[in-house]
Amino acid sequence: MGRNLRIDIREIFDAGVRAADPRKAILRSCAWEAAHDMLVIGERSYDLRGRRILIAGIGKAACPMAAAMEDLLGSRIEKGLIITKDGHTVPLKRIEIREAAHPIPDERGIQASEDLIALIRDAGEDDVVIFLISGGGSSLMILPSPGISLGDTQAVTKILIESGATIREINVIRKHLSRIKGGQFARTVYPATLLSLVISDVIGDELDVIASGPAVPDGSTFDDCVFILNKYRIMEKIPASVRERLEKGAKGDIEETPKQGDCVFTNVGTHVVGSSGLSLQAARDAAVSRGYNTMILSSCIKGETREVAVVHAAILREVRMSGNPITAPACIISGGETTVTVRGPGLGGRNMEFVLAAALEIEGIDNVAVLSGATDGTDGPTDAAGAIADGMTIPHAAGNGINATAFLENNDSYHFFSETGNLLITGPTMTNVMDLRIILIA
Repeated sequence: MGRNLRIDIREIFDAGVRAADPRKAILRSCAWEAAHDMLVIGERSYDLRGRRILIAGIGKAACPMAAAMEDLLGSRIEKGLIITKDGHTVPLKRIEIREAAHPIPDERGIQASEDLIALIRDAGEDDVVIFLISGGGSSLMILPSPGISLGDTQAVTKILIESGATIREINVIRKHLSRIKGGQFARTVYPATLLSLVISDVIGDELDVIASGPAVPDGSTFDDCVFILNKYRIMEKIPASVRERLEKGAKGDIEETPKQGDCVFTNVGTHVVGSSGLSLQAARDAAVSRGYNTMILSSCIKGETREVAVVHAAILREVRMSGNPITAPACIISGGETTVTVRGPGLGGRNMEFVLAAALEIEGIDNVAVLSGATDGTDGPTDAAGAIADGMTIPHAAGNGINATAFLENNDSYHFFSETGNLLITGPTMTNVMDLRIILIA
């Protein structure tokens, strides 16, 4: 890969990540009119006069979001607590920080969630709870339903992730195994006013999917849970306690999550302040400034990672052959979130697997580059955000006795790119707006 391509593709990715800065997203969307004690969010204004303000937060972007609220409201914040992923903290003055595990929850998440509930349960009718929500919240705010242990929750989460289930499907299950997800956080806060500020990490910014929709009506049911488990043929693999709860719920023996029209949503306001669209546009602008003819393919890419990689590689080939859909020098950008059906015992994530599958498809093509990275800086259970490859990646690996196909079949993309020196390492970015994929054709 030529030096310029490698530099360009990384700088385009970094521009997309910078555009998703949570602190800037809050300050861009919110303002406090101190003279009238009014909080303005977008086109809505909220009267704070004489009202206590409590801050709650969950997710990988919770700390910078909370820092922005401290910048805005200062001493008007009485107290607060946020739960974030290990290593995703920034200093705060008035708001307590708790760290917990992601994507498989741990005991720290349970204790922090109990403390968060104790904080908001104290809110009265005249109080305001500002809820900061970002990706990762489903794992970090974890309060299992009665009869469901932490071990049960960990097991079913791992099984669902490895089955190839989408994040929407995984969160449908999570909502029905929790005391706080699927609108139940709003139920706990009611009758206080609940204002949610959201950094979206899901396709279409679906509010009932982001962090498992703790503060919005839940459109899913216990029946949906049973359908999903049968769809992926994992009903018999999940813990008996989980299976029993979901089957009872499907029969109507357990109360459903709160739905549209429930009074608990009377005093709720929800605002999306950051999403994938801004990152894709910033990446596009960065590519154009570097002289590339650029198109955003889609912000809604989903499906099995390897199949998505084949399609992206086919577009690359078409640009080289016919100049369609754009002519070289070209940059093609896409966002969204794919899934991986785990078949082998290796280490990796959907972005590294995408790049490895794409590298096999573009083997031998010169002057092209492919990058896929998680905007939160973490691809699967690894320290890499993703990877970079070109048409020479596979031949060079083969020349060193490295069999790329074997690594792919073992879902071991991390070790392939570690050995070939093509990991994309960013460290925690403190944000999360899904994945960013970039193709460059010189």
